[in-house]
Amino acid sequence: MTDQSRSTLKGLFLTFEGIDGAGKSTHIQALAEAFAAAGREVVTTREPGGTPLGEKLRTLALNDPMDPLTEALLMFAARREHLVQVIEPALARGQVVLCDRFTDATFAYQGGGRGFDWQVLQQLEAMVQGQGGEGGLRHPDLTWLFELDPVEAARRLAGARVPDKFESQPAAFFQQVQEGYLRRARETPARFARIDAARSREAVWEAVRAAASDRGWL
Repeated sequence: MTDQSRSTLKGLFLTFEGIDGAGKSTHIQALAEAFAAAGREVVTTREPGGTPLGEKLRTLALNDPMDPLTEALLMFAARREHLVQVIEPALARGQVVLCDRFTDATFAYQGGGRGFDWQVLQQLEAMVQGQGGEGGLRHPDLTWLFELDPVEAARRLAGARVPDKFESQPAAFFQQVQEGYLRRARETPARFARIDAARSREAVWEAVRAAASDRGWL
């Protein structure tokens, strides 16, 4: 692909979501390699995090006990920096941005898991993401939602690493998180590719790739 043809490509913002242990992170690098093989420039990033300030806020949010509103505000503060410093510039350059979690995670974890007010989260979303998407809110072009029974997710996580404050929550918390994700998917179903994460790694990868191929991206 020539430099000129790259410059005419539209940027793509693609996100991966799901409860801890669902296995989404395993497929992000594989998808990055598939896009690179197709001649696209790829940026891989994560939330919370993605910038030096965002990584500091990530450490606080994932480890320190705090009020639910404080937790939500930290997530959106990190997100604002991420959008301004990384995501929007990459999209303007026509790159593919693959992000491990984005705003759906805040609605799922803080809204579903913590039971925080959904409408307040929507107000924060509008405030933080209101500069992208041709004057509307910046949302992903596609979100892969990895769905897995919370009990199986906990089994996969057991002994993998020292859990953060979210990973150490009981299965009931993750059931609420999963329900939060499904609520988001029902609100904008066309944006989501729902993946049965209980299948084999190979089958999950085929479903991930197919969702991108069906949209003409690969």
